[in-house]
Amino acid sequence: MLITATAAGFATGAGLIIAIGAQNAFVLRQGLQRSHVGLVVSVCALSDILLILLGVAGIGALVQQWPALLHALRFGGAAFLGWYGLQAAQRAWRGTSALNASLDSESSRRSVLLACLAFTWLNPHVYLDTMVLLGSLSTRYPGMAQWAYGLGACAASLVWFSALGFGARLLQPVFRQPGAWRALDGGIALFMLILCALLLFNPLR
Repeated sequence: MLITATAAGFATGAGLIIAIGAQNAFVLRQGLQRSHVGLVVSVCALSDILLILLGVAGIGALVQQWPALLHALRFGGAAFLGWYGLQAAQRAWRGTSALNASLDSESSRRSVLLACLAFTWLNPHVYLDTMVLLGSLSTRYPGMAQWAYGLGACAASLVWFSALGFGARLLQPVFRQPGAWRALDGGIALFMLILCALLLFNPLR
């Protein structure tokens, strides 16, 4: 039962996490730049793990009782995605990706950390997916199997973000051309602005 629950949690968690999202696009770009990848992967994975474990513990029911909080996150997340999308559009237009910046500077590390936290914690869907959906699905398993399900989902998050962040360097030969970076930034800009519009005009359910 424990192995079955763990495998089910891993599969469900992977299905939710791997779906293309703003957070994944950010992790991919940081991985391609090899900019604070360990920090980004750690923040994304540990945030997911915390939310999943809280959901398994039953905190997800409280999230459903605070719709005002989710709506506040909805508009805050939309504002952040709109701002980030415009920044990406500007980079694509000018053909300037911050590859030559001092990526090891404290300000750069701080800005990467803040952006990573915003992509994670300002997304209302992350609470619905991890705390509510995974939390409710875990109740199908009795006793310790419920926690095994949650740990499987946590493992999926850790594996995915590690593979995405550290594996992105395999694509670096493609991105030695400035045009590839412009295309990536243009795609990210379009994606972020679409997500911004979806958050603004589609009420959470």
